[in-house]
Order: sequence, then C-alpha cells, then structure tokens
Amino acid sequence: MKIALMDSGIGLLAAAAAMRRLRPDADLVLSSDPDGMPWGPRTPADLTERALAVARAARGEGPDALIIACNTASVHALPTVRVELEPAIPVIGTVPAIKPAAAAGGRVAIWATPATTGSPYQRGLIRDFAAGARVTEVPCPGLADAVEHGDGAAVVRAVAAAAALTPPDVTDVVLGCTHYELVEAAIRAALAERTGGAELLFHGSAEPVALQALRRLGARPEPDLPPTGSLTVLLSGRPGALPEAALGYAEGRLLAGRNATVGR
Repeated sequence: MKIALMDSGIGLLAAAAAMRRLRPDADLVLSSDPDGMPWGPRTPADLTERALAVARAARGEGPDALIIACNTASVHALPTVRVELEPAIPVIGTVPAIKPAAAAGGRVAIWATPATTGSPYQRGLIRDFAAGARVTEVPCPGLADAVEHGDGAAVVRAVAAAAALTPPDVTDVVLGCTHYELVEAAIRAALAERTGGAELLFHGSAEPVALQALRRLGARPEPDLPPTGSLTVLLSGRPGALPEAALGYAEGRLLAGRNATVGR
C-alpha cells in the first residue's frame, strides 16, 4: 500500500507520522512545494495551480490514495484535485476538527492562520457543526512559518501571542493548521499558564485524516505490522530528501528512522 501526502511544506509530517504509526508497512510519498511556499498568501486560483502541480508529482509515484495535508489547500484546491485524480486515486482533504470539539458544548478556541480565521469557510463550519458551543476564532500570525523553519524562538513568540487571545475558560482547542500539530506541546504549555492549569482537550486532524484514507482504501489500522514502509520525498516535483528542519519534531524523527534521506 502506498499513500501520498501533499502540502506546501512540512505541515504534512503530522499526518504522515500518524499513517506510519497506523500502518508501518505503508510506503509514503511526501510531496511539498518549497519553490512556491507559503501557499496561504496566494490567490485561490494561484494556490490551486500550485497544489495541482504537487498532486500531479505525487500521482507519478503511483499512490493508492492522496491526502491533502493542508487546511488551506483543502479549502481551495480539493475539488480541482479530485476532478483530476479520482476515481483512480482517492483524494482525502483536511478539515478542522470543529465538530468533535464542539460536541460537548464547551468553550472552543480555533487556532488557525490569519487567512483562515474569519473566512467564510471556517464560519460555515462553525455554523454547521458548533451551534451549541461558544466559539472563539484565534488568529496565529507567523506560527506556521516559524514551525516550517524550525525557529523555536519565533514559535514561542507566536504561541504566546495566540494564547493571549484565547479565553481563559476554554475547554477545547482546535488546531486548525496542520503545522500547529507539530508544536502541540508548546501550545499546551502556553495555554496551561493562561487557564491556570485546567485540563484541555486538543483536536487535530492528523490521525482522523489517516484513518479516513485507510477507510477509503478498504484497509484497517495494523500498527503491529513490521516497519517495512519506504519514504519518498518530492520537492516541487523533484526527488529530494526530508528537510533538516523536520528533525526538530518528533514526527519528522519518526519518519527519518525508516531509512529516509535527510537534507543538510
């Protein structure tokens, strides 16, 4: 089984690591776009064109399924990518976990990029799935870029700024950008100070999207299988290596442990 994942940068690491844990035998293809990142500031048409190019590069590796491991690309490019690749290759998008976060009717904070915060797309999800909860949208300027470049100091500053905008009585936190899942521990620590150590529930998309990809293939999680899966890295369509910045995160180190080549 071969699963491809795509994103502008290393935000795909969280979903790739989740898939590696669920199916250690699966071959993984990581297709990113360092030449065109970040995608967030691009127009929808431009972003869709970049995403389609990355998806086509992944398709060339013959995957059984493709995960768009990027919230922004899923918003703007998912329909176009599906038209091009399906039904031959199932395409799975990434949606912020607003519905499960709001299920208990608590106080929900949605951490997302400034472009996504307040967008019609996110507001629609809140309207459709979080009617019974109190929801605060929290913009996180600079956080995705700081994660992408492995800039720990910038991550701390961006997380602190977003934590200051998060209500102190929050009960559930939605990580609405795949990059944020790579620094969940830092976010937890900052919010623990903000909320006085209250126990918070965090909702990411990495494992749910990996499970959805397996369901689309009629497969199931088998985490005890031998770790025989390979790793292929594509950088704007070119064969490449796992970025060195990826090793700053547990997810990247997990993937690098599978005989992967790491850039220097």
